[in-house]
Amino acid sequence: MVLSFLLLALSAIVGQTTQVVALGSACGVPLTKGNAAWGEPYWLENIHHQGVAPFAPNATKYKVFRNVREFGAVGDGVHDDTAAINAAISTGSRCGNLTCGSSTTTPAVVYFPEGTYLVSTPLQAYFYTVMVGDARTPPTLLASANFTGMAVIDADPYTNNQNWYTNQDSFFRSVRNFVIDLTRMPANASATGIHWEVSQSTSLVNVVVNMSTQPGNNHQGIFMEAGSGGFMGDLVFNGGKYGIWVGNQQFTVRNITVNDANTAVFGSWNWGWTYQHVIINNCQVGFNLSGGGNGGEAIIDAVVTNTPVFIKVPKPSNVSVAGSLALNNIHLNNVSTAVMENGTTILAGGTTTIDSWGKGNIYTGTHPNGTFTQGKIYAAHKDSSLLDHNGFIVSKGHPMYADYSVEQFKSVRSLGAVGDGVTDDTEAIKAALAKYAGCYIIYFDAGIYKVTSTIQVPAGTQIVGEAWTQIMGAGPCFNNQEDPNVVVQVGVPGSQGVTEITDIVFTTQGPTAGAIVVEWNVRDPTGLQGAAGMWDSHIRWVAFNLILNKECASGSFSSDCYAAFLALHITYGASAYLEGTWVWLADHDLDGVDQLTLFSGRGILSHSQGPVWMIGTAEHHVLYQYSLVGAKNHYMGLIQTETPYFQPLPAPPGPFDISNVYDDPTFEHGMNMAWGLWVQSSIDIMVFGAGHYSFFQNYSTACLANTTCQSQIVNVDWTSSVSIYNLATVGTRYQLSIDGNGIIYFANDSEGFSSTVTLWSPARANYP
Repeated sequence: MVLSFLLLALSAIVGQTTQVVALGSACGVPLTKGNAAWGEPYWLENIHHQGVAPFAPNATKYKVFRNVREFGAVGDGVHDDTAAINAAISTGSRCGNLTCGSSTTTPAVVYFPEGTYLVSTPLQAYFYTVMVGDARTPPTLLASANFTGMAVIDADPYTNNQNWYTNQDSFFRSVRNFVIDLTRMPANASATGIHWEVSQSTSLVNVVVNMSTQPGNNHQGIFMEAGSGGFMGDLVFNGGKYGIWVGNQQFTVRNITVNDANTAVFGSWNWGWTYQHVIINNCQVGFNLSGGGNGGEAIIDAVVTNTPVFIKVPKPSNVSVAGSLALNNIHLNNVSTAVMENGTTILAGGTTTIDSWGKGNIYTGTHPNGTFTQGKIYAAHKDSSLLDHNGFIVSKGHPMYADYSVEQFKSVRSLGAVGDGVTDDTEAIKAALAKYAGCYIIYFDAGIYKVTSTIQVPAGTQIVGEAWTQIMGAGPCFNNQEDPNVVVQVGVPGSQGVTEITDIVFTTQGPTAGAIVVEWNVRDPTGLQGAAGMWDSHIRWVAFNLILNKECASGSFSSDCYAAFLALHITYGASAYLEGTWVWLADHDLDGVDQLTLFSGRGILSHSQGPVWMIGTAEHHVLYQYSLVGAKNHYMGLIQTETPYFQPLPAPPGPFDISNVYDDPTFEHGMNMAWGLWVQSSIDIMVFGAGHYSFFQNYSTACLANTTCQSQIVNVDWTSSVSIYNLATVGTRYQLSIDGNGIIYFANDSEGFSSTVTLWSPARANYP
């Protein structure tokens, strides 16, 4: 395929440009390290708290930031702080306790200074809540000996056997920087650190759970029975019956350590989970997947020590492979059995390394029939740029800036921005970046910042939001799909620098048919990996940010309901580390109950030559959710998509036009729905876990009964080198196509509701 003029032009720019970080006018030298003094509180505690929630009830008095000490919590490990903490979470007519299903109008950051907080009943994490502890000295949440309730932190409580939130729509929750201590509870008590029944745009980060180590104890670090996630990472579980007990449609877990548990991970059910960088020490079982409800498990970069059985799986039946399993780069130390099936060893252990091993149906090239395999499988090439010094996929946690002082931050509200969703904040934001980018961390206080022309974020800028601060493009600049414009441009082509964006939502106020919401040009400086990235940041559109619900009701077709031309464009010379990124065009109103018809032309487009690390989801865009054209050296896992509910009325590209400049895909052979993943002329692409779902045709789910919601959903051309592990699909006849021709038929890979391919690789792959 001939790449577009745009791609070639960017290639030329990169070849001629050596620009690096751009410093603001007030900067002498770049910001490279923190200067917080020993004993100084975490910067978040003392920064001026002036975030706003402009559409909250009683908005002028509403407080986004809440310090639990100000609500009466003591943190001495003696006084019961439960009531005070729950008051800090719930104050302000917030969405919880069955009062509403979801809301974006009442965000909250609930902050815990250093200390030990004794709790006797659950801390209830309301919708749109960030619970964050002092990152310098993480606080301890200590369960009392007589603790009663589901878990110390409960993200979806039950009242009279009814969940507060619909599990698939339990969005926008984050818990960071805590030690949860269950050890005062009796060993035989049902004790749980976190009840985490959640969906997309959620995260658990930098959490330690300490549990009983007595034989036969009944403690568990996480309990998750349902949902549609999601990301969690940098977690440690010590002791317990289970490190984590989990069931969810899909999830990504990065950097998890389990020590001295009976079972490190119990998998109840899923369509697909990806575990990246797993450490298991002194457990009896690493992963227990023997219940049979797991569609696909993908584990990459694990170190397992002194654990008799690494993985337990069920036996396949004549109607199901009973769970796909893909293992890559697994290091075993004194592990007797690597994989046990129904009590029988199918992969021996020892002290050894498993390069690439799979259990399930393996496909190559255009061959329509897979081979059921329990053994070595093709190991995808991983470019060295994607790997750390240990040969693991690069892993970088959410930047907390624990070593930085409050004096190293500049607030955009203090510099003149308003954030009320009405005032045009374009010039105030541009001025703040022009003056301070690169030598201060730019703090976007909570609010909705309306911008009417492109915001250029220089390479070397670090941006921190508060409870998912919104940057909202609006106006005629962004409403011409024949001449699209960028809302937020991160770096210019050829630029490089440590560029970090956390806790931001990028959005638009429609109609904005010509909005490219984020253009990502920056790349890692030489010698650094994952230095240019986004964490807990999303691209999202809901009716609140567009127009009145009635104008975009389901089944409507209004030009006022155009949300974007393209959500995220990763350009030719860029590198990107994207963790927990949700690129979602709303199918329903988060501040109501109505189903919606909104139009976003394209999800994530990558022309990047890499390295790119991509953990996230893209849903409901018209032409595609992910498109890789002329791309190289990408690690993607887990990626998840949903097709727009209104299609095929209209069918793609409608209501947009095909753009050759942006390398749009084709829609042939009766293809009348959006592509989940489209790959053209791309090299060394590793997809390690994917869920591509099609639930509707014109808002009807009748097509699910015979899997006819969509004919094709993943397409790869013959010029690309792509390996896809644990590919799960729902509602789609052909799980994978080559050059627009369906190859892998869903019925051959049935796991019940979903169908799972353990591995597809090009025919030219060399197998062990």
